[in-house]
Formats: sequence, C-alpha cells, structure tokens
Amino acid sequence: MKKKFSALLYLGIFYLTSCISQENPPEIKTPDQSNYSTETIVDGIDVPWGMDFISENELLVTEKKGILYRVLNGKKTEVLGLPEIYKRGQGGLLDVALHPDFKNNTVIYFTASAQLEGDTGGNTALYCAKLNDNQLSEVKLLYKGTPNTKKGQHWGSRIVFDYQGHLFFGIGDRGNRDVNPQDLERDGGKIYRLNLDGSIPEDNPFTNKEGAKQAVYSYGHRNPQGMTVHPKTGEIWENEHGPKGGDEINIILKGKNFGWPVITYGVNYSGTSITDKRAMPGMEQPFYYWVPSIAPSGMAFSSSGVYRKWKGDLFVGSLKFKYLERLVIKREKIVKREKILNDIGRVRNVKEGPDGYLYLGVEGKGILKVVYK
Repeated sequence: MKKKFSALLYLGIFYLTSCISQENPPEIKTPDQSNYSTETIVDGIDVPWGMDFISENELLVTEKKGILYRVLNGKKTEVLGLPEIYKRGQGGLLDVALHPDFKNNTVIYFTASAQLEGDTGGNTALYCAKLNDNQLSEVKLLYKGTPNTKKGQHWGSRIVFDYQGHLFFGIGDRGNRDVNPQDLERDGGKIYRLNLDGSIPEDNPFTNKEGAKQAVYSYGHRNPQGMTVHPKTGEIWENEHGPKGGDEINIILKGKNFGWPVITYGVNYSGTSITDKRAMPGMEQPFYYWVPSIAPSGMAFSSSGVYRKWKGDLFVGSLKFKYLERLVIKREKIVKREKILNDIGRVRNVKEGPDGYLYLGVEGKGILKVVYK
C-alpha cells in the first residue's frame, strides 16, 4: 500500500512540475539601437488602440476615446456612423479588423465598450458594418457581454480570423475575477469564436452544455490585450495582462481552461497572494509568462523577411516599460528577449503591414513604421 501511495505521489509531483510553464530566459537585452528607427505614418492620435490595413498606404485606426480614422498617405479623416461608445476607465473604442473578403463586401468589425441597457454600466461588444468612403452603414451588433458593470477595467479586446472562416475576439474578466472567468454561464474572462456573420459555429466546445455561453471557445483569461495568428501553424496566439507579475502568452485551444484566477504566476498589486497554485490538473499553462509584468499589448509575428534576422520572431508592445519586445522562439520555447526601440512610448498595438513592415500604435504619437537599416 505504501509503495502504491508513493508511486501516486511521485506521479502527482511529476505532473505538476512537468506542466509548469517555461520560466523567463535571461534578463532582456537592449541591442544596438542604431540598426533600426521609426517613420511616423500618422500623428495626432492619443491612444491608437486598434488598426488594420486596407492597402499598403491606407489603413483604419481606432482612437480609444471613440473616433475611427481612415488614414490615406498619412492624412487622417474621421469615419462617421459609429454607435454610441460607453467611455469608462480602460474602455472605449477598441480593436478594428477588415473582413477577410473586404475588397468585395467592404465589411469591417470593431469592438467597443457599450451600455445599451440604460444607466447600468457596460460591457464589451462586437459590431460589424459596411465602410462606404468615410461613412459606416448597416451597423450590426454581433455580440455583447453580459451582465453590465460600472467597473472600468478589463474590457479586452482584439479581433483575429482563423483560416477556416471564424472570427475570434476576447473579453476581459471585467474586474470580477472570482466569478466571471471560471463560469461558463457568464461572459468575461473568455475568448469567443463566431462565424463571420455573427452566428455560433456548431462545433464550438460548449454548444451542448446547458446554460453555457455558446460563443465561448476558451476561458480562464484575465484581460486579453494582444492576439495574432501564427503564420505557419494557423494557431491563435493571445497575450493578457496578469496582476502584479504573471502576464501571459497563450496558444488558444478549443474548450480549454487557462486557469485565472485559480492558478497564476502573479500576486495582488498590494503584494499579497492570490493563490498558492501555479498549476492544476485540467488547467492550461501559458506558453510564456513575464515576471515582473511588462503590461503586454498588441503583438505580431514578423513573417515577411524584410528585417534581417527577425523573420519568424514574435513582437509584443510594452505599455508599462514603453518599448517593443522581440521574442525569439526555437523548439517551441522562447530563448531570447530583446528590447527594441527602448523608451519609444506606450506601445498599444503591433501589426505587420501588407508591405511586410511592422507598424506600432504608440500612445501620444500615432502610428509608426519600424525601419530596419
């Protein structure tokens, strides 16, 4: 009996230690900054939260306070016709993305904090609309998180598309960490998957679970701030803010629980413990985590090869430390970190443009193009 107990104990310890996420590699390096610089594409945007490209010289940019800009050759023009934006705390007009067949249907998607049900606070909403010159038409609400709350934090939210005709977007835990992320009957702390028309795919993981939010694809998230598609595997990669420490990169998997707040590598902002657990059976480990936190934001892979030695690397903006982080991945692990464009400003978004260059949304500056010499 003792031998059997010892064996089970050993297996339990092996499980917990083997599933612990990769620890941070050596301290982030700051390479020679003379190898690269930036060009300003458009200025005068205080918080450029989201962006997507119509062509190499034309893009849409969201201003968090509730303005959508169409930028052509560096000149910005306000796009009219947005629904009312509920501006509170970290909320506002968030991400924007073009429909994969935008050239033929002129459809765009955007996320925003919305109220809709009177003076009861708000939650994150996903919309679609047609873009006609500088005017939106046929604006349609596709999804809105419930219940509303007057809390101002953790709205999410990015938008990406997989290669099978689905749209993914995130909603943060909305400041209710002890309830929302682990409850499938409530919105918040989730990544969602919809068909492009806003309907729910029949093969979503919780369509047959009574009471569950059927749009949910994964859960146990804190505050998704970056999302991108791996250029080779097609996987959905997401980053999210942890508390004090424990920012994460996750590879989103169907129906999986990413643990917040039951497991975390972070602590409360006061320094007190949230939990003593870093791993639990049935809960996914992050692909990578940061301690201390960098407050990650938008992220993108560099897939084009226009930058020498950067092809295949992952780039993440840091709001807290005001730089662009380069992450080198080998054998499914991050082996190197570099601080690119040190002290450039609060990097809110990162996008690879159709020309292969990286573009940054930097608070107080606008949209910058990263030029590698």
